[in-house]
Amino acid sequence: MSDADGSGDPDAANGSIQADRVTGPHPSRYPGAAAGRPSLATWQDAPDNRWAFAHLGELVPTATVARNVPAVPADATVRLDALTPALPDLEARLEQSFTDAFLVLRGEEVLAEYYRPGFAPDALHLVMSVSKSLCGLVVGALIDESRIDPERPVTDYVPELAGSVYDGPSVRHVLDMQIAIDYDEDYTNPAAEVQAHDRAAGWRARCADDPDDTYSFLTTLRGSGSVGEFQYCSANTDVLAWVIERVTGLRYSDALSVHLWSKLDADQDATITVDTAGFGFANGGVSCTARDLARVGRLMLDGGLAPGGRVVSEEWASAVLDGGDREAMTYEGFTTAFPNGSYTRQWWCMGNERGNVSGIGIHGQNLWLDPQTDSVIVKLSTWPDPDSAFWHGVQSELLLDVSEALDSFG
Repeated sequence: MSDADGSGDPDAANGSIQADRVTGPHPSRYPGAAAGRPSLATWQDAPDNRWAFAHLGELVPTATVARNVPAVPADATVRLDALTPALPDLEARLEQSFTDAFLVLRGEEVLAEYYRPGFAPDALHLVMSVSKSLCGLVVGALIDESRIDPERPVTDYVPELAGSVYDGPSVRHVLDMQIAIDYDEDYTNPAAEVQAHDRAAGWRARCADDPDDTYSFLTTLRGSGSVGEFQYCSANTDVLAWVIERVTGLRYSDALSVHLWSKLDADQDATITVDTAGFGFANGGVSCTARDLARVGRLMLDGGLAPGGRVVSEEWASAVLDGGDREAMTYEGFTTAFPNGSYTRQWWCMGNERGNVSGIGIHGQNLWLDPQTDSVIVKLSTWPDPDSAFWHGVQSELLLDVSEALDSFG
């Protein structure tokens, strides 16, 4: 894609990196605002007010004043008849696994849907780390356009990461989560790096010595930096988003729109949380409807092609469906359930006979692909625990059972 994508940077368009043009740790992402970032202290003053008055929701929490009184269904929305002959207890299993939204898209047909009481079909739902798979698609689009070289070191694109654990590993190592990092992904441990990451992103109350924002947090990460073995680390996805910003000249939220969401023929806008620097929380901050998330799965099964144009090449989509490096996958929490499983390009690959691939998020979010039946299954949930073997087992068994039920359709 040429500079017509709105990057405004011809050097980025041809893939070149000019580190001497960097004007600070993270130049303003706010068109019309001064270098740096608007803050609670400056947003009402010129020139920051030029941007802030039109984007106040990114600085101050806001509530929607709806133009129509929103319809809140008192009862569950249930359309599961196509699957209940094979799975008569399906609705009960959805209820028991804290499902908010469930959808089965086979080919172009929505075969089944379920929405819990109080949750409308057109409501947005946080998809947590399924957001990572969306980011992987944007990176894939830019690799296909030769704007990102996955074999180049991350610091060629983001020199601010020199001296961090990302000083040396390539973009591909980040994509496939194959970097040894001192980063504890224990969501319930207040001392874990993942909670510090959340605080930098505005997801938790700040501590006095926390970095100002996500950009600053990423520069603090350390570790051996050895590569080749899988380690799940949410920070990797935000590094990818920083690379995306650097090569496109767009904020991540805008790049996600340009390279993915605008091409889906989506019913609704998606949203993404942003920190005080305006940086979108790429690793977990996207919210969307179940139907629109299913459209992302559909483009993967359609070889990277969406209604609004190609998102990634057929080769990129096929590489995800084929799975990643099984030797690199040493995470027993995954291999116990899927012995031949792998992880590639921000997607989990089950390595089973069905060839299932999924975007997965804590508290029970799944964008599940079943190539054998050309189907996409979306399950958005609110488990009481963020990440446990029990709930993952319940969810995986349900998704596999639904996949097998689809075999009976001609």
